Amino acid sequence: MIKFSVNFRINMRYILICALLLCNLYHCNISLAADNAEILRRKYVSLMPQLNSNQFRHALYLDSTESSSAITGDIYALINHSFDSINSTLNDSAKGPANWCDVMILHPNTKYCHASTGTDGKKLSVIVGKKMQQSLSNAYRMGFNYQVVATNSEYFRIYINADSGPLGTKDYCIVLEAVAIDAKHSFLHFTYSFGYGTLFRVMIKTYLATIGRNKVGFTSNGLQSNGQPDYVGGIRGMVERNTMRYYLALDTYLNALSLPADKRLEKCLSSWFSATEQYARQLHELEQQEYIQMKYQEYQRQQIAQ
Repeated sequence: MIKFSVNFRINMRYILICALLLCNLYHCNISLAADNAEILRRKYVSLMPQLNSNQFRHALYLDSTESSSAITGDIYALINHSFDSINSTLNDSAKGPANWCDVMILHPNTKYCHASTGTDGKKLSVIVGKKMQQSLSNAYRMGFNYQVVATNSEYFRIYINADSGPLGTKDYCIVLEAVAIDAKHSFLHFTYSFGYGTLFRVMIKTYLATIGRNKVGFTSNGLQSNGQPDYVGGIRGMVERNTMRYYLALDTYLNALSLPADKRLEKCLSSWFSATEQYARQLHELEQQEYIQMKYQEYQRQQIAQ
C-alpha cells in the first residue's frame, strides 16, 4: 500500500479547495451572464420606441448623468453584427485587448495604445493628448485594466478601468456589454465615465468660457427662441461627445473586419471621420485629411514603439 505524506495530503486538499473555488467562480460568472443578458434584452424592448425614431437616424439611444464629482455617458444600440462576430473580436482572451487598442486609437485624443498581459492581468497602456500632432512625451499616460466580468454563448460584459487621468480626473470606466438578438443583430450597451475634483472643475470652467463655449452634446432641453434644439453643454455635453466618438469607433472597427487586415486601418479612418460628420454640430474638430494624416502617423509610431 502506498503511504501518502502529511504534506502531500495538505497539498491535495489545497488543490481541491482551489478547484472548487474556480468552479464556483465559473458558475457564478455564467449565472451573472444569464441574468445580465435578460436585463439587457428587457432594456432593448423598453427602448424600441427611441431606437426606431431619434435624431441619430440609427437604432441608437444616448443618455448622460452628471453629479458634483462624476459624469457618465451611456449608449444603447442595435447593430447589424452577429453576436459571435462581436464576441470573437472584443471578448477574445488572446486578441480582445489588442483589438480594443485598434478601436481606441481612432479617437482624436488617443495618441498611443498597447495591450499586454502580465501576472496582474491584462492591461492597456494608453497615452492621451490634444486633437493635433503631439509628441508622446507631452501627452498623458494612463494604465487601464481589462477584465471580462461575465460571459456565455449569448452575452458578455467587459470592464476597462483606470484609477487616474489628466487634470486630476479619476476612476475612468469603460464598459461594453452585448447580447444576441437574432442571427444577424446584437444589442450593445456602452458606458464611458470618470470622476473629477477641483482642478478639473476650474480648468474645464476656463475651457468652456473660451474655446469650448460653443461646444454642445446631443441631449436637448427643448427649443431655443430660433426654433433650434437647445443642446446640453458643459461637462455633460463633453462626456456625450466622447461617448459617441468611442461608440462610433467600435462600430467602425466592426464594420471593417470583413476586409483584409492590411486594408482595415484606411477603411476605419475614413469611415470613422464620415460617421462623426453626420453629427458635425457636436463632433467636428478636424478636416478629413488632417485627421487621417495625424492618425496614420500615430499608428505608425505605435507600431514602431511596440
